[in-house]
Amino acid sequence: MARIYLGVDGGQSSTTALIGDDSGRVLGMGRGGPCNHVEGPGGREKFLNAIGGCVSGAVGQAGLPSNHRVFHAASMGFSGGPADKLALIRELYEIGKLDVTTDALIALTGATAGEPGIIVIAGTGSIAYGRNATGQTARAGGWGYVFGDEGGGFDLTRQALRAILRHEEGWGAPTALRDKLLSATGASNANALLHNFYTTAFPRPQIASYSKLIDEAAREGDGIALELLKRAARELASLAAAVRRQLFNGHGVVPIATIGGVFKSEFLREHFRALVELEDGNRVQAPIHGPAAGALLEAYRLAGLPLTLHNAPIEKD
Repeated sequence: MARIYLGVDGGQSSTTALIGDDSGRVLGMGRGGPCNHVEGPGGREKFLNAIGGCVSGAVGQAGLPSNHRVFHAASMGFSGGPADKLALIRELYEIGKLDVTTDALIALTGATAGEPGIIVIAGTGSIAYGRNATGQTARAGGWGYVFGDEGGGFDLTRQALRAILRHEEGWGAPTALRDKLLSATGASNANALLHNFYTTAFPRPQIASYSKLIDEAAREGDGIALELLKRAARELASLAAAVRRQLFNGHGVVPIATIGGVFKSEFLREHFRALVELEDGNRVQAPIHGPAAGALLEAYRLAGLPLTLHNAPIEKD
């Protein structure tokens, strides 16, 4: 029987599975619900359902029997950390070689198609992660919204609100961000919005989503918004530089891939590119593959197969 390989990207919003054969050909893809948290009420069941659902979808698309549960090797990356998930996965599947790892690793492997390089992720939070030719890895950032996440969506919205508060209190410049944020949230003033953001009615991903208003205001010429995007680009570029210093001491080309909604801002993205590429050898690029494809490549790596993926699907958030 042909050997089958599995890669899974388990995230906060959805779970994606890819199944491949031993030639690197992707056979099927499946999607499931979020699976990053196992602790808490119903967490175990949600995790098992998400993994089971996405793998079943991939199995079906691959034309395998619906009860197929044997994989020669598998790699699974999770945003909530891997420690509490290994035993649960073993309950579901028979896997010869299994690696349960972080979402940053599989995102990097997908973004560079398994080659050495660096990713900078700027979504709700931010982190830079890299791996060199010897397999050494390093990270910078990713400390969470209280102590870090500079340049991420939550931090951008926080800085916008701080600018609005300063103006309302008479010690800051006016900005179009005030009307945009109040209109988007229904708050009567910045102080009311501040208190709303402390409640569960505004979870962190929702607060981070308002960062797109900063890009909108910047495109309309708002000076405060432009400075916030420049600052975020500098902070994200600093994360990339920190990882490069830890891993790449020579003068070779280092691909640096950008991932996350913050990089949808053309102004921020191009300012980031300009700063990063000031250092000889740095090359900013879009990701080659998504994180589930990265997980499948890691499964091949576990099996000692340095393969290139064929017909890898586009992974959408």
